[in-house]
Amino acid sequence: MEYPISHIPFRENKPRNVGQTMVIDKGLTTIEAQGIATDVGHLIDYMKIGFGTALVTKHLTQKIAIYKEAGITPYFGGTLFELFVARDKFNEYQIFLNQHGISVAEVSDGSIELEHEKKLNYITELKKNFTVISEVGSKDADKVLTPNTWIEMMNKELEAGAVKVITEARESGTIGIFNKDGSPNKTLIDTIIAHIDISKVMWEAPLKSQQALFIKLLGHDVNLGNVATNEVIALETLRLGLRGDTFFQFLNEKQ
Repeated sequence: MEYPISHIPFRENKPRNVGQTMVIDKGLTTIEAQGIATDVGHLIDYMKIGFGTALVTKHLTQKIAIYKEAGITPYFGGTLFELFVARDKFNEYQIFLNQHGISVAEVSDGSIELEHEKKLNYITELKKNFTVISEVGSKDADKVLTPNTWIEMMNKELEAGAVKVITEARESGTIGIFNKDGSPNKTLIDTIIAHIDISKVMWEAPLKSQQALFIKLLGHDVNLGNVATNEVIALETLRLGLRGDTFFQFLNEKQ
């Protein structure tokens, strides 16, 4: 886009590998989905149809088509994968993806106990027919992984075939890479930055303060996920320095 002011950072057009925005659809109607696709679809890379909503969405096929037509990649959240796996229905999960024309599979173990070797096997199997995104971290606040464990798991999942690794934070932003009060787990975040290719990390950051944190830390082209549908434009203004939190991010010292 062209702007009437200078010092706006360059944003690649889609499809892009960095600066990706993943938005969570927690149950939009098809009319709402069409509005999102029409007005802000150019800013959205992935639309995660959250948790188990795909199973109770009446016009799911229509909604998926709306996102695809807008150049948004729709996929089902990792909880759906876990729901199938917990019932020993992994093959049925793949059939469900194919039936709905979904090309991306998210593999997670945030709700279920899953041996990491089994998780890696699921990633390897799914990558034969799908683009795989994996998620590290638990939805259980009492289950704490050491930074070294995070690094080991993320590296192994990338080696197994995941193209992106999502850092768990939930839609509340109070789990995983964040503390219970929403503040960042700085030791964990710094360790990930030091040891993982950042272009392959999708940081879940549902809160404005968390989004601003990563933009200041890693630049406007950081990959951010679990963004609320009504916060897409607001996030883009953060990325471009058009909001108070990042106002001076891209200006030079004289300015």
